[in-house]
Order: sequence, then C-alpha cells, then structure tokens
Amino acid sequence: MYTEIRREAYEANLALPKHGLINLTFGNASAADRDKGVFAIKPSGVDYDELSPDNMVIVDFEGRIVEGNLRPSSDTPTHRKLLLAFEGIGGVVHTHSTHATAFAQAGRAIPNFGTTHADYFYGEIPVTRKMTPEEIASAYEWETGNVIVERFEGLNPLDFPGVLVNRHAPFTWGKTVAKAVEVAVAVECIADMALMSMQLNPGLQAIEQELLDKHFLRKHGANAYYGQTK
Repeated sequence: MYTEIRREAYEANLALPKHGLINLTFGNASAADRDKGVFAIKPSGVDYDELSPDNMVIVDFEGRIVEGNLRPSSDTPTHRKLLLAFEGIGGVVHTHSTHATAFAQAGRAIPNFGTTHADYFYGEIPVTRKMTPEEIASAYEWETGNVIVERFEGLNPLDFPGVLVNRHAPFTWGKTVAKAVEVAVAVECIADMALMSMQLNPGLQAIEQELLDKHFLRKHGANAYYGQTK
C-alpha cells in the first residue's frame, strides 16, 4: 500500500551520505502521500548501510505509526509539523551538513550573494530564533517545527525551501523528497561559498534585486523558461 513512498524515502535517505551531507546517523528524510495522509521516514538511529525500503516507518499526519516495526526518527514530529503547515510540500530533509550547520550554530542567516543561491532561494536562507527553555524542555521536536513555521510568517515556503534552526542545523523541503534532497545539497554548497565570499570581501552586499529576480524567476516564476517542458 505504501510501496512508493517507502521507495522515495529510502532513496532520499541514501542520497544524503552519498552527497556528503551526513556524518554517522545524523539526518533523515521523509516522503509524504497527502492523499493517504501519511509519510514514510527513516527509522531512528539505524545506520545508512542497514536501511531498506521495508524498514522505512509509515506515520500518519496525526503522529501515529501506521506500519513499521522500528521507531521512527526522533525528528518525526518536526517533519509532521512542516508537512501540516506547508501544504505545497511532499518531502522534508534534515541534515547536519558542515557549513550550513556552522551558520545555524552561529544563529546567522545565509546572505544571498550570488546567482547559485538565487537559483534556489528568493532571498537569504532564513534562520529561526533561539528556542526558549520551556520549548526545549517540552515537546522539543514538535516545538522545533513550531519555531520554523513561526519564522515563515509572511514567507512562501516554496520561494524559501529551507531554513536554519538556530543552534541546530538545516531543514529543507520540496514538492517531492527528491527535490528536498537537491535543496539540501544546494544549501550546503551555498553556505560553503558564502563563507569564502565573506572572507574574501568582508563588506560584501547581497545580490542586486534585478539579478536575484532574473535567476530565481527564470526557474520558478510564472513565466519560467529554465529546463525542458514536460
């Protein structure tokens, strides 16, 4: 019944270490089936070499395990909150990729300095506020989702398909989990280049609006012309 999202989640999770976004078992990916109201997610603490489509855990949008013999990722409540809040997305990825996590730990958004960044985000990669002691002590992973959603008040999550959780690490998303993986790769690349750009030119300003508009809208706007038509 859930073969397709199990496969999508499995392939997405395997892609994370392949792209150098994962150390040890840090990170996870989920793939949603909105028609069925469920998503598939990596089991908690399982080494990537031991993953299979069959051991992906199926969780419904109420947080109940529908199928699976293993515990789902500890970040499952964050994935669930994002899937509930951002109706246009079909997959979520969480990594602790080095350069993006450095920005998150510093509590700094990643400025949009150039066209590589502009191909994916219509501005900076935002960072959340710090979580309060009460939020950390309560339903921590669910509250992590809440501070992300709070940061996105007034922002379109498809124009800004990722966020840095303050003191923590990045989350990304997309219309599919494969797209969320692509954005996770881009975020790490962008963070690496941003750090080098800031070292080379400490006073560097954000990309000009005209260039931002051109690069983002040619891929994502109503009149997008990048790539092939289906």
